[in-house]
Amino acid sequence: MSGAGKGGIGLPPEGHPIHTLMEEHAIILDFAAKLRLAAENLQKARGGGTAEKIMENIGHLLDHFRESENHYVREENVLFPHMEKHGIEGPPAQMWNEHNQIREVKKRLYALSAEERPKDPARFRREMLEGAVGLSDLLAMHFNKENSVLFPMALQAIGAAGWEEISEGFDDIGYGVFLPVGARGTERPKGKAGRPAALEVSGDRIVFETGSFTRQELETLLDTVPFDLTFVDANDEVRFFSNSKERIFPRTKAILGRKVQKCHPQKSYAAVQRILDDFRAEKRDIAEFWLNVGERLVHIRYFALRRDGRFLGTVEVSQDIAPLRKLKGEKRLD
Repeated sequence: MSGAGKGGIGLPPEGHPIHTLMEEHAIILDFAAKLRLAAENLQKARGGGTAEKIMENIGHLLDHFRESENHYVREENVLFPHMEKHGIEGPPAQMWNEHNQIREVKKRLYALSAEERPKDPARFRREMLEGAVGLSDLLAMHFNKENSVLFPMALQAIGAAGWEEISEGFDDIGYGVFLPVGARGTERPKGKAGRPAALEVSGDRIVFETGSFTRQELETLLDTVPFDLTFVDANDEVRFFSNSKERIFPRTKAILGRKVQKCHPQKSYAAVQRILDDFRAEKRDIAEFWLNVGERLVHIRYFALRRDGRFLGTVEVSQDIAPLRKLKGEKRLD
């Protein structure tokens, strides 16, 4: 690992989650330096084959930044929840805010690179350079904070068992920039539904008013339906999520027991709290949103769960409805 971004702590051993994150910091910073250099060269170029080759290089570098997205997702959905369990809440929230700032800069660069024939080449080159410089500076500042402040706090607070859980959570989400030594994401044995093979299934039936399931049947059903389910109890704590094969948003066991407000970026806290308050006050029964995620059109619905006048919690249902929008006419069984 290069000296850049090491901060104030020594590098933990290979296979440790913090080792992985710090190594990724160095690799991402290297990509950022190369992107900055390419943008500087583009500023000097004046059309022709040279500019085309530089833009091709910039495109490849931006692909690496797309692949590195799960670096931030692993922190937000695995490391940060474990830190919160140990009373460390402010620093992870601030780092998540900075992640979103990084995403905004990257989004602008992606949009620029998608312009096939810029009407104003001078403007294009200028904005590409400004974006590359801004991203490089922002990443250097952010990674230094994590390496020198956030990670030492995590290493001091979290014990061996916690780091093992974090390693498993990291493996479940996966790696983009590189596959670190000790990562078991593609090697850990799994059952048919994608869960660890060691899962024990009870033969007892779970009886409902309208029928029954074995535990295995119910779990497989929840993992098979074409939408993601997340259950939040009456105390606003995440208690369950389905393990569908085509999950839209990452979920790991680290979020179980976590306040649902903290599963969102800080800027969304108020909106999430407003939905929960409205559900409790019976002002509404459903809240829904939709957004574009790559080629997916994701429909997100929150339903209030009530029984005999008592608020039991909230269920989040997320589904990619892009295929449904393409349906026309009818298709019958007969």
